[in-house]
Amino acid sequence: MNWTLEVVVVPVSDVDRAKAFYADRLGFTVDHDTAIGGLGRVVQLTPPGSGCSIVVGTGVVPEMPPGSVKGLQLVVPDLERARAELVARGVTVSEIQVMGGTPGPPPHPLDNVGFVFLSDPDGNTWAIQQISSRA
Repeated sequence: MNWTLEVVVVPVSDVDRAKAFYADRLGFTVDHDTAIGGLGRVVQLTPPGSGCSIVVGTGVVPEMPPGSVKGLQLVVPDLERARAELVARGVTVSEIQVMGGTPGPPPHPLDNVGFVFLSDPDGNTWAIQQISSRA
């Protein structure tokens, strides 16, 4: 039996601002933006190629302090290209950092050990790691 992680709730203070950041700046797809009968609003966004989405919203999502999610991680096959795309979209993103040693001879020197870091407007933090191929 497969167990898949499908949704992560990301707490934000302003749903419209978060939706714009994740869709326009990070390039996530807006799966839906739903008002739930006076109870709240749910916006689901998915990173390109991902099987897991994030949800931001009000009322019907778990209440957590905005900015309290730390260390969410995305994986890309080309970190240099991904970073350049984010910078072109106006995202404040760290320089590429190499963290640790690679477990074997990778096809690219940044595989498994290359990262960049960013925060959303509320301070939720993200790491982006390069993995160009998996065993």
